[in-house]
Amino acid sequence: MSRSFNFCAGPAALPEPVLEIAREDMLNWHGCGLSFMEMSHRSPEVVGVAEHAERTLRKLLSITDDYAVLFLQGGASTQFSAVPLNLLGDSLGADYVNTGQWSKKAIAEAKRFGAVNVVASSEETQFSTIPDPQLWQLDSDAAYLHFTPNETIGGVEFSWVPQVNVPLVGDMSSTILSRPVAVEEYGAIYAGAQKNIGPAGLTLVIVRRDLLGKAHALCPAMLNWQTADENDSMYNTPPTFSLYLAALVFDWLEEQGGLTAMEVLNRRKAEKLYTAIDSSDFYANPVELASRSLMNIPFTLADANLDKAFLSESEAAGLLNLKGHRSVGGMRASVYNAVPEAAVDALIAFMQGFEARHG
Repeated sequence: MSRSFNFCAGPAALPEPVLEIAREDMLNWHGCGLSFMEMSHRSPEVVGVAEHAERTLRKLLSITDDYAVLFLQGGASTQFSAVPLNLLGDSLGADYVNTGQWSKKAIAEAKRFGAVNVVASSEETQFSTIPDPQLWQLDSDAAYLHFTPNETIGGVEFSWVPQVNVPLVGDMSSTILSRPVAVEEYGAIYAGAQKNIGPAGLTLVIVRRDLLGKAHALCPAMLNWQTADENDSMYNTPPTFSLYLAALVFDWLEEQGGLTAMEVLNRRKAEKLYTAIDSSDFYANPVELASRSLMNIPFTLADANLDKAFLSESEAAGLLNLKGHRSVGGMRASVYNAVPEAAVDALIAFMQGFEARHG
């Protein structure tokens, strides 16, 4: 069967070797006579997969025992509420950096539970830059600082980690596992699975253990990180199939050489595509050079009237999901871990051919 190249921002491409293993396991997982989806989450088999997933993830990211690793549900958007409910404690508020649509949603949700101090915003530049840290207005009494290292929609990314005196919280949905991360610099990291971890339905939270136990009294049990930790992420029935596939992705990442090797590949893919865009008068990228994302690469055509033709012809060529987010328009290529370099090469070749035909 011929497969297309998938540039979707999420749910995103999965590694073909992982899909092949899942296909073989679908009806009869390891000779058990049923699929993994049909097994009790309390069974030794499912618990074993969950434990293996955590061990492998800890190895990939060098996560120490000082941190709890939680496999949850509800997507990163649920964590927009869980973060303040777990971390505000007796503090009156928290600091947030506004760099795009996902930052704005996190800010709006946090305002339900306490005061939000927006330390900096790049909205004036249409979210095409990362705000200069020298100009941030930090609150010394903030419970934490929240930022979005990579904005999926706008294609802007921090090339550095904020240095603050309060716990640092990062929504890493778009960048987790695409490169090494100094976990020890963070109080908490959270990420939806559907980009670099696995299929939609699973959410990863990595939280420093000394921050557990501070949840608001009204925090629902399902959003309480301590409750999840004390129950090994099985306070309720977890998304077992998504967890199983994530475990396979973690194994696949190790086989590729780990996150250092993935970073080399991801930087090469992004550099190729940005070079193709920058070397053409037909295409343009709206993000300042220093703030460009390795994972989500938006671009526009010189004549927006050609957008429909570009999408139609690219889809016919087996290059799928290149339409930009509805809030910004244009095109967007998401080149996560599972998008092979051959896909980027094919996209560049198509872009050059389309320019030759329509430019």
